[in-house]
Amino acid sequence: MTAVLTRADDESVRPDPLEALRPPTDRELTLLGRGMPTDRLRGWVVTLVLTVIGGIVRLQNLGVPTDKGSPVFDEKHYVPQAWQMLRNGGYEDNYGYELVVHPPLAKQLIAIGEWLFGYNGWGWRIMPALAGTLIVFLTIRIARRLTRSTLLGGIAGILVISDGVLHLQSRMGMLDIFIALFVLAAFACLLVDRDQVRTRLATAVREGWVNESVWGPKLGFRWWRFATGLMIGLTFGVKWSALYYIVAFGLLCVFFDVAARRAAGVERPWLGTIRRDVLPALWAILLIPFLMYLAAYWAWFASETATDRHYTEIKDIAPGIWSWVPASLRSLADYTGNVLHFHETLVTPKDNPHPWESKPWTWPMGLRPMLYSYDGDITGCGESRCVSATMLIGTPAMWWLAIPMLGWSVWRSVFRADWRYAAVLVGYLGGYVFWFTNIDRQMYFFYATPLAAFLVLGLTLCLGQILGSARRGFERRGTGLLVVSLYVGLVVANFAWLWPILNGVAITTGQWEAERWLPSWR
Repeated sequence: MTAVLTRADDESVRPDPLEALRPPTDRELTLLGRGMPTDRLRGWVVTLVLTVIGGIVRLQNLGVPTDKGSPVFDEKHYVPQAWQMLRNGGYEDNYGYELVVHPPLAKQLIAIGEWLFGYNGWGWRIMPALAGTLIVFLTIRIARRLTRSTLLGGIAGILVISDGVLHLQSRMGMLDIFIALFVLAAFACLLVDRDQVRTRLATAVREGWVNESVWGPKLGFRWWRFATGLMIGLTFGVKWSALYYIVAFGLLCVFFDVAARRAAGVERPWLGTIRRDVLPALWAILLIPFLMYLAAYWAWFASETATDRHYTEIKDIAPGIWSWVPASLRSLADYTGNVLHFHETLVTPKDNPHPWESKPWTWPMGLRPMLYSYDGDITGCGESRCVSATMLIGTPAMWWLAIPMLGWSVWRSVFRADWRYAAVLVGYLGGYVFWFTNIDRQMYFFYATPLAAFLVLGLTLCLGQILGSARRGFERRGTGLLVVSLYVGLVVANFAWLWPILNGVAITTGQWEAERWLPSWR
């Protein structure tokens, strides 16, 4: 996707062919940084092979477990709602259920799987499994772009395949894996937009018109920033937590633009960004997601019997100053207000807390996992009595390093101005810190699903530093490669150990006890 750069007076630029023969200036080199790896074919081979492996791992025995053929855990909310949508043409209408408290997009996606395979484990889990497979693909490409290394991109792919949280969430008919997918896609688009902006500014520097205005040049239409807004909009169509990513990625986009204009030598980079970039960014990253949110309700608007479709008319709510707003939009606003009230009042009963509830300070290290299913009276493990369970556990070899990774990321961002760590930090914290705004609310570890891919990216950046540059010598590089290889092997072995309780495999009671390492896992 390209766009024509324009001067401050909006005249089209016709570059001099001789410019290509001149050596790049320091500003150009600063803007462009280290180029993408030249091994494009190998990069795609690595990406596709690991994505296929990730898909096979996620699809293996996908229909297990079920609760005697019915959904398990919170699948019991979303799987029947998706089936309603399939029956109704895209909307929910079960007024007796009264738990239609999330936007419809993810449930519509689950309904596609039910349409393809029927109302069974494969039907309601196939789309989450495909979403989890796409997360593998995106993580590899993002890591390769951040590190400019196909090797490190492949390592990130192995790590993300081996994460217990993303693995199990890819095998459940729930919403959070779609949040993780669309947020990661938005992050990927934002990174490509950053590189594209710097390439355009480097062109302006080379051709000598970057400072024809104190604000710097106009940058044309930014398709990848627009795509970022679309991906955040898809996130918004799944859960309202997308609101926090609008803020996080919006600010990250602005800081990327300021840094690029400063690197290009623009006289007033902050004011230039405000004048040239902020308004289009608001359009792309704020307005587009809200329009996408409304679009997610297309079937709701087209129906007559969807949940609270005619809420204002039924309740005879006076429109007041909003009489100019269509009744359907006012009904959606009131419906939204009711849903907000539901979430605000979903607090932990002090006399009857949920046995698997967890608070956000336990999430980075996965100290309180989530038991999804348990059957302690089956056969198939070689003993008379076996256990089949699925438990949401982040692979400890990665999750137990979250706090050091975050601390190192802060240090690199602040004291070394390493934008890569800063970007990953924003992606991680964008899905984490807002949970501290209402500590009394019921919370569970699966809310941390969007954090997993950013944890992998942060660890990959750290592994890149351990690996070291090829310029540092054979001995240093070899030692780094040894350490990285041992760590990746440890992660894979840790994932293999957890495999039975991530997939509901029949195991002995002794192995079930051995799988749960910490008292808080019980």
